[in-house]
Amino acid sequence: MKFAAIAAAILLVVLIGAGLWLYAPDKPRAALEAEHASPPSAFLEVEGVRLHLRDTGPRDAPAVLLLHGFGSSLHTWEDWARLLEADHRVVRLDLPGFGLTGPDPTGDYTDARSVRVLAALLDALGVRRASVVGSSMGGRIAWFFAATEPERVDKLVLMAPDGFAGPNREYGKAPKVPTILRLLPYVLPPRLLRASLAPAYGDPSVLTEEVFARYRDMLLAPGVRGAIVARTGQNALVDPEPLLRRIRAPTLLVWGEKDAMVPFRNAADYVAALPESAVVSFPELGHVPHEEAPARSLEPVRAFLAR
Repeated sequence: MKFAAIAAAILLVVLIGAGLWLYAPDKPRAALEAEHASPPSAFLEVEGVRLHLRDTGPRDAPAVLLLHGFGSSLHTWEDWARLLEADHRVVRLDLPGFGLTGPDPTGDYTDARSVRVLAALLDALGVRRASVVGSSMGGRIAWFFAATEPERVDKLVLMAPDGFAGPNREYGKAPKVPTILRLLPYVLPPRLLRASLAPAYGDPSVLTEEVFARYRDMLLAPGVRGAIVARTGQNALVDPEPLLRRIRAPTLLVWGEKDAMVPFRNAADYVAALPESAVVSFPELGHVPHEEAPARSLEPVRAFLAR
């Protein structure tokens, strides 16, 4: 019994030590904003959410709204924005629950809530219509927006969009949040984070130390990891086909054929459901072509927007 008590005490000490070693608290908001929200960043309260956004380019030019993917931020679009803003008004934001926007006070992370926030943002900016570009989760929000707010969307660009159920996913049923994910608000091991980000790139060397540090900082923004857990538990997929068939905006699907997150074969599902769509793919790129090869991946998108 004495040995068992000693062993239990040692195990408890080891577990406490491991917990302290892995513990990663949120970073102070002021420090993160000083580093990652310099001009042209701005903050605007919309629908009760303090949105971090960047709104660049001529105000009278055609507007383009850029929506990032899961765990990302508006920074993912910096190269595209720089190339587009000479002749477009480029609006990008940290979606509620991510980046320097942080948690939505309502706790609602459904796509319907996202659509209300985006519509209110466009109203606040005086943008009646925009072309909408969405990557991954942002792609799903983009097509949901185009289906429910058709009068607001000129053209639609979907980059490896989420939305169709895969293995172990059912429509209309929110996924069970894994126990390991519930630890996310307390830990964020750099090695594990890097291992989760690297598959997004056809060439993992594109994930430089600078890019990795920015992704980690955005995840360490106050309340973001808790919001990610909440979003995961609310992410009940709806059957996308009836909604996709309602979309009237011309649609371009953009995919990296080495995408390890949302496989390129899913493009066929979208083409079958969308009334007016085309596909462009890049054999050597992964899930985020706009980060891997900004200029080249933007070429077909720019041509599509100019049509």
